[in-house]
Amino acid sequence: MFGAGQGAVLSSCETEGGGKVVWRVFQDSVMLIAVSGGGQGGTGSSKLEEVRLRRLLENVWSCMVLVLGQDELTDVKNVERLKRDLRSCFALIDQLLEERQEGILGNLTHCADSLLPPNPTLLQEALDGFSQAAESEFGCLVVHGRVAAATEKWWRLAPQEVVLLSALMRSLSASGSASCDYPVFLPKGSPTVAHRLLRFQLLPGADVCVLCGPTPSLHRAESGLVGRFWTPLVETLRGCLAIGERCLPGSVSLRPDVLAVLLINRDARRSVSFVRTAADPQPSDPPLPSKARCWELLKLFYIFSTTRYFTQEETLSVSPEERAQRGHSEDFALGFPHQPLQCYLVTEECKSFGLQTPQHQLFLLTPLSVPTFALRALATQTLSDIVAATGF
Repeated sequence: MFGAGQGAVLSSCETEGGGKVVWRVFQDSVMLIAVSGGGQGGTGSSKLEEVRLRRLLENVWSCMVLVLGQDELTDVKNVERLKRDLRSCFALIDQLLEERQEGILGNLTHCADSLLPPNPTLLQEALDGFSQAAESEFGCLVVHGRVAAATEKWWRLAPQEVVLLSALMRSLSASGSASCDYPVFLPKGSPTVAHRLLRFQLLPGADVCVLCGPTPSLHRAESGLVGRFWTPLVETLRGCLAIGERCLPGSVSLRPDVLAVLLINRDARRSVSFVRTAADPQPSDPPLPSKARCWELLKLFYIFSTTRYFTQEETLSVSPEERAQRGHSEDFALGFPHQPLQCYLVTEECKSFGLQTPQHQLFLLTPLSVPTFALRALATQTLSDIVAATGF
């Protein structure tokens, strides 16, 4: 605040112990402050931690808008009432604070975490019919917290809105209710006018939702539409649930020396990701990182690659003021006369390779035993295998 009064811009600071404090003011109304104990080692440098905290601040603000609406946050008439109302955001914000939440990377990438079902056509047809019957063009099927199918208009929502609505679905599902009628504001598309989010549990781990207006009622949709469209697909849904954390159908065969994968479809702003332990490591091989650590390393390598080498589509559409508030993470790339398409990193824990094409970004982790010269071929084959089998 002192710096701002003197015409200086100060947006973060660092402690002697490596901790970070980052802040940002939204709509000249609310200041959010994020405090971190520092990076986790390896590629977890101070700059990477700052990028992660800035993304956290953006998501927390959007969560507040999603639940309360922008007017409640920018035109505050009663601070104590606002503090009480904000409690309804806590469960959603807690999800964002759980950095090690396995399998969910959309909070960081702003790409919808997806699951690729073995029978996508059947699920898509059922979802389109269900949404139309519910007088909505916005429908989504979520399996294990990831989007398994969505209507065309759902994918036209801002990427961050798709990610936050998926997070809200996970939060509502964790509450144990079989159905709910929940008012939501779209942070980009409709920050001041609420829509109704109707959510129904089809099976444990599988939920469907629609964004709609005043009709239909929750009871009419639950009693007249859910069974009509989804009962014939119970076995298909079970097959979708059986995929589990792998997020890919059995038709995708990957090399055993792939530890973790994050694949982003740049056009659709969707992603699939998974972590697995290499089968039967040799006694002479270095120890493999744990599953939780692989997820952390995958996130860190994504930040490392996208702040130094690869293009992030969303940074091209933000205002200069917003880009300045996010920091100067792109400065490193300004020294290159070209757009890098590949990068790799070797640490004490694993080897990582990043690959960018016009349509995809692939981030791959392998054991240290994989020769460095083989990383490019392994990444290229992995991308080809997934796309050829799923069309993703």
